[in-house]
Amino acid sequence: MTQERRHHRPAPVEGRFFEEHEGGADPALVSEAGERAAEILVRGARPSADDAVADRLVHLADSEGIEAIAEVWAGAPADSLAGCLWRLYVLRSWAYADPAAVARQFEAGRRTDAFAEVVAGVADPPGPDELRAMVDAVLRGIASGDFADVLFRASAFARVVAAGRAADPASDVRRMLGLAEQLEAAGHAELARARS
Repeated sequence: MTQERRHHRPAPVEGRFFEEHEGGADPALVSEAGERAAEILVRGARPSADDAVADRLVHLADSEGIEAIAEVWAGAPADSLAGCLWRLYVLRSWAYADPAAVARQFEAGRRTDAFAEVVAGVADPPGPDELRAMVDAVLRGIASGDFADVLFRASAFARVVAAGRAADPASDVRRMLGLAEQLEAAGHAELARARS
């Protein structure tokens, strides 16, 4: 006796699949929103003599959390506004997280790269407090100055630190030098944009 097998149409998986992943952010939309936010911060905040605006820009990572900023800006290309802001806030977060190490590396690097030290604009001697103040002053430039200048100063700072790291074989010189080069290239792109 053979049993007749009943065939049925499988339930469509599309509905279940999208229900299971509902609420996840579309990476393209996150990227677009991140770039728009960066555009507003950089282009909308300037020129402003309002110290409150500059303070909010400087302390954005403190108030929102570097993780929240990373979620929106970390994957952005280095030459985009979002990518530039991500790199600037990472530098600031590092200067606040380990100011003694930053000061040591900057002190070691300024002996070999005096020009970049001058561009960075750090007080002499460059202790932890002076370096944090310099990083904050650079970020304040987003609101009150020329964004290309902000990028060049941050690049110079990273270049001096990279030179200082060269004396320590355990440190990552390439990453800091790469960051310096990315910020410098973005600064040149910003100058070209301003001229056009």
